[in-house]
Amino acid sequence: MFRLQGSKTLAVDLTGDAVKAKNGSMVAYDGRMAFKKMSGGGEGLRGMVTRRLTGEQMVMMEVKGEGTCYFADRASEINLVSLHGETLYVESSNLLATDAGLRTGTTFTGLRGGASGNGLFTTTVEGNGRAAIMSDGSAVVLRVTPQYPLNVDPGAYIAHQGRLQQHFQSGVNFRTLMGEGSGESFQIRFEGDGLVYVQPSERNTVGGDV
Repeated sequence: MFRLQGSKTLAVDLTGDAVKAKNGSMVAYDGRMAFKKMSGGGEGLRGMVTRRLTGEQMVMMEVKGEGTCYFADRASEINLVSLHGETLYVESSNLLATDAGLRTGTTFTGLRGGASGNGLFTTTVEGNGRAAIMSDGSAVVLRVTPQYPLNVDPGAYIAHQGRLQQHFQSGVNFRTLMGEGSGESFQIRFEGDGLVYVQPSERNTVGGDV
């Protein structure tokens, strides 16, 4: 069971089952627990190949046992996402924890400005269960419909889910629109039907200042 303690700590109650979480994010636990370090980028042979090609830096651990584990990372705000056979696309630095039954991997997202350290690939979480994602400040969940596409600064993007098409538009971002940017810049455009998670703080992006 995932539950929030305030907005910046995730409590996970375990009864012999397991949870996968960002390596080093556990701040406390009670009960009897076993820990195993996992590599990021996905499971199995495809995950190994993807990690070597992309340099994906997501490193996770599996915690299994009976009791309660508490997770947090740099006082980031935490949001819980329920998946019902869907796929969540999330920047690896923003993924805190998932149910052990959810599958994690990576997917190619196309040519883009990209967030520093995240490359051209996005982490995927799919199946049935819950995931906890982080944001710098309280995240905003924005609805995309066929009538109302959405443009997002890549530095503020966290995650998305649903039937969405993702396009990267070069030559413009929100700073260059206001005459404050320089060089080549990018926006991410979402079209279709789904949800996009945006944080109110921008990470440093390659596309913002190249």
